[in-house]
Amino acid sequence: MQGRTSLPRLPWLVVLTCVVIVVTILLDVAGAGAAAQITATSYSLAVATVQAYGMLRDIRKGHWGVDLLALMAIIATAVTGEYYASIVVVLMIASGQALDAFASARAQTQLRALLERAPRSAHRITEDGQEHATGDGGPEAGSIEDVPIDDLQVGDLVLVRPSEVVPADGTLETDSATLDESMLTGESMPVDYQRGAQVLSGSLNGADALTLRATATPAQSQYSQIVALVAEASASRSPTVRLADRFAVPFTAFALALAALSWFLSSDPTRAAAVLVAATPCPLLIAAPVAFLGGISRAARAGIIIRSTQALEQLARARSVAFDKTGTLTSGTPLVGEIVLAPTAGSLTEDEVLALTASAEQYSTHVLAAAITAEAARRGLALRPASAAQEFATDGVRAEVAGTMIAVGKRRFVEGLVGRVPDPPLSPGETAVYVGVGERFAGFILLRDALRSSAPSTVSSLVALGVQDVLMLTGDVEATARHIAREAGVTTIHTDCLPGDKVEIVRNLPERPVIMVGDGVNDAPVLAAADVGIAMGARGSTAASESAEVIITVDDLAKVTEAVLIGKRTLRIALQSIGIGIALSLVLMMGAALGFVPPLAGAFGQEGIDLLTILYALRAARAPRK
Repeated sequence: MQGRTSLPRLPWLVVLTCVVIVVTILLDVAGAGAAAQITATSYSLAVATVQAYGMLRDIRKGHWGVDLLALMAIIATAVTGEYYASIVVVLMIASGQALDAFASARAQTQLRALLERAPRSAHRITEDGQEHATGDGGPEAGSIEDVPIDDLQVGDLVLVRPSEVVPADGTLETDSATLDESMLTGESMPVDYQRGAQVLSGSLNGADALTLRATATPAQSQYSQIVALVAEASASRSPTVRLADRFAVPFTAFALALAALSWFLSSDPTRAAAVLVAATPCPLLIAAPVAFLGGISRAARAGIIIRSTQALEQLARARSVAFDKTGTLTSGTPLVGEIVLAPTAGSLTEDEVLALTASAEQYSTHVLAAAITAEAARRGLALRPASAAQEFATDGVRAEVAGTMIAVGKRRFVEGLVGRVPDPPLSPGETAVYVGVGERFAGFILLRDALRSSAPSTVSSLVALGVQDVLMLTGDVEATARHIAREAGVTTIHTDCLPGDKVEIVRNLPERPVIMVGDGVNDAPVLAAADVGIAMGARGSTAASESAEVIITVDDLAKVTEAVLIGKRTLRIALQSIGIGIALSLVLMMGAALGFVPPLAGAFGQEGIDLLTILYALRAARAPRK
């Protein structure tokens, strides 16, 4: 149970109990039986007192747990002089709680991960030496001071160097800039801005420096709002009731009734104590944690890190799954989809146009240039050196290759060199790179963020496993998102979503538990808000990974289905282990009620039941045969 004040759930309690058992045995062997009884009884009652304090608080809140039986067993055996049985019960409880604590421990580092990515300082341009943007997008020389991020004020002029994170929301003072906003909005393609545009903190600057006028302090900016959303969502996540406690009321009621009946019929309080010892719910306390530990271990070997036992159980019961688009359902990296030759290309072939384009683009730092050169390498095309190459920030590249001038980039850039060009045949989700060869337009290279090949099978498998609602949440526009959703088999989509929008959508989903699968900083709040957040950690952000309960360490979307399968199998084995333990405990309790099983024998009998249930629960750590 969450928030319970109970026995210290640390391994040292097990060690301390073992030490007390050894001391008790040594005192008995030395002939100091009275001292042995006082030692064991005092220790057992001290533990019971701590247990009782937390239990009374739980009962006042209406929460009943199986620990009540353990508490009564300790007291009953101590009062009737069965001090060895009493201390063995304490050992069983301590070991069960230590396993439970170890299995369900989770890292509380979501905010730290976000803050580690946030800039610690900013480059402020002082009033007596302000910089002014030049035509090539870079700032002129001026007086720049590095200041702590919290010292930035609204109206400050700020320099953001290449590949730095924008420290505060602001208005672009540079003529143009290219920013990577994938961590904020999920948009996989770089976004171009012109002077006067509003840019968001948390965006990653491109290859050229920019200046901006701060319109908000860092604390009020977009990135800080994401941090706050993660904190709020993590704090509001509903606690999960411990699996064993769901069996508490009927099992406890039966055990108490049987103990009272045996005492009444036999007039022997020791029989009641023996029943309570036999009813000590160690199979309930231990079987589920062992099964969940096995499931977590099994998942880890498959490249799936599950941080808590609660997450494993929620995976098994999931009714809704929401996917981010960029980097989750899609690869997150632009790929060349098609090369469209223009009528003016003459005798040039697709491979020749691609080779010339890549030969020019090899001198560019743009993300689309990397996709084009990668496609040329995939086709085995040799790149030629350029005798002259010049990159025009946010516009394109011009290079002389084998005596021919090659122009690659945006429409207006290429049109300025080769004349008017036609409209590209774009499908939803695609972007075009224009190519000019010499003084003629050669054609388009169309790029898109391709759907992962495993996405359709993952979606269909989740539906087959009982998921009722599969949806996609994305910051992209509807045309792009709907095209990807249709290919993936997702019927419900939400577009143009900011991080806060995603959180609200997930919170309001009727079919629960809800799994959210994402990879970027923009996904961190919704991963924390979902019942189970799954981060694609192989290529995703640290913030997403730290906000999630489940991290997939390999770049394979099909692992989402595997995580759900492992959760279902683990929960089934845990419930079966509990059922076996309860059945055997009932047999032992009946023997105790009839006087065949004394308290100490009942304690050791329970240890035997523990061993059997643990061995059965360990099946969760093995891969299934099918």
